[in-house]
Amino acid sequence: MPNNNTLTINNLKLEYRAVGDIRSRKKTIVMLHEGLGCVSLWNDFPERLAEATGWRVITYSRSGYGSSSPCDLPRPLTYMHDEAFEVLPAVLDRVGFDGGILLGHSDGASIAAMYAGAHSDDRLRGLVLIAPHFFIEAAGLEAIERARIAFVNGDLRPRLEKHHKENIDCAFWGWCNAWLDPDFERWDIREHLSDIAQPVLAIQGVNDEYGSLEQLDELEAYCRASVARFIIPNCGHAPHREKPAATLSAIHTLINRLP
Repeated sequence: MPNNNTLTINNLKLEYRAVGDIRSRKKTIVMLHEGLGCVSLWNDFPERLAEATGWRVITYSRSGYGSSSPCDLPRPLTYMHDEAFEVLPAVLDRVGFDGGILLGHSDGASIAAMYAGAHSDDRLRGLVLIAPHFFIEAAGLEAIERARIAFVNGDLRPRLEKHHKENIDCAFWGWCNAWLDPDFERWDIREHLSDIAQPVLAIQGVNDEYGSLEQLDELEAYCRASVARFIIPNCGHAPHREKPAATLSAIHTLINRLP
């Protein structure tokens, strides 16, 4: 792994951050951020996760986010597939991923699930999917429309700009316009769930405005591996920010049960 804070993947410069024992290669958690996330928007959760588990934790910002290379707009409607099949495999190799788990939030959870379903990766020991989505729900699209209004007319743009800087338009419009494209209503990745072979921990807040518990119902219906649910009351779309102690406890329990 390089000593600077940038990975070069397919001519893209991706910012990354490593927390914990940098010598650890077989106990690594790679975190995949949400549709509006980046390295800095994980806040101190990577440090808390490394401390709670004793594992190395790596976060990185996808292109168009944080301080990574910008992306072209509009993003293709296959942008999550592209990440799971083309970029993430190279990232895992580049950071020396010899064994561990993928932890994804929202879009990142979808990418992690697609990667696990499409790759027979013996290094991968488990998945943590926080607020995942596998198919389109009307309520989720309504929440994205509210985010669009808040970005244009409210304070969402300056709040996100602190993290994405010059990538602010790539980050927001690349995500928002893809999800609100009428053709995106056919987006459905449930076919990939049946090929996941690793234990899965699915974490979701009861009050998640972007997805219902039907997402977890479908995960259990399609996935042939074991699926453990962890449902958090009085919690919305970001359990790791809203209920970090409960989220950490659930992840620690999964790790203790891994072979």
